[in-house]
Amino acid sequence: MAYHLPALASESIEGLNIKPDGIYVDATFGGGGHAALILKELGDKGRLIGFDQDEDAAANAPDDPRFTFVKANFRDLKRFLRLHGAPKVHGILADLGVSSHQLDEAARGFSYRFKAELDMRMNAAEKRTAADVVNHSDEATLLRIFGEYGEVRNARTLAAALVQERKTRPIRSIEDFVAFLDPLVRGQRQRYLSQVFQALRIEVNDEMGALADFLKQSQEVLHPGGRLAIISYHSLEDRMVKNFFKTGNVDGKLEQDFYGNIHRPFTLISKKAILPSEKEVRENPRARSAKLRVAEVDLKI
Repeated sequence: MAYHLPALASESIEGLNIKPDGIYVDATFGGGGHAALILKELGDKGRLIGFDQDEDAAANAPDDPRFTFVKANFRDLKRFLRLHGAPKVHGILADLGVSSHQLDEAARGFSYRFKAELDMRMNAAEKRTAADVVNHSDEATLLRIFGEYGEVRNARTLAAALVQERKTRPIRSIEDFVAFLDPLVRGQRQRYLSQVFQALRIEVNDEMGALADFLKQSQEVLHPGGRLAIISYHSLEDRMVKNFFKTGNVDGKLEQDFYGNIHRPFTLISKKAILPSEKEVRENPRARSAKLRVAEVDLKI
């Protein structure tokens, strides 16, 4: 049973324009919600490869001969597709961010709602936890993390206060961290805590670096005419995806050949980001900030 209610489900499946006998990738398998919908569109000769670095996600793998589960970060997409005999694919879907299961599992340390260790590792085999980031990063690094990844309004004050606080005692648990944060909250408490925790999660899992690696490899493994559908939840992620679709790189720099022709590796299927309906947000509040962008690899590539 899938534990994840997938965001923008019908829109993302429609965006993939699935061929029944094609090879597809669910780059963020999680609870298997999107994967189940892709499999419904595939025929007997179709194939779906699901990636997830979280060990827990493997339990959701469907018993279906058309499906292959790969326990790996999607930043290793190209290598594992080759390993599983699928160097080229017809479509890739990625639903970025943290899964509902990870948020709701107290011991994983992703949410400020629980009493647990400050962990936040999507891959439990990695060594660096959120507690390590909080206790050992210098002030400049903390400022960057909270300012860029969390868009925290008082990131400078927060970074400086954290460096002072940990001189007296290390911060290892969620409750200790929240107790430290409470006097520093600006604006709505829930939103502020969410921004701080999001910033730490992105840093711990190198989500921006992984996304950049994944996007580059996606272009390389897609057949001409293949589609890439990405759901993002954070302005930095969305900007990277938007830039990549428009220019072929996450920085958004237009590349030209010797004759001045602009290199555009993708055709935008959705000119603007596709947003969830009011009905979907009511039924699945975690889809509130979701944005879907879909692009097709140029047939000339």
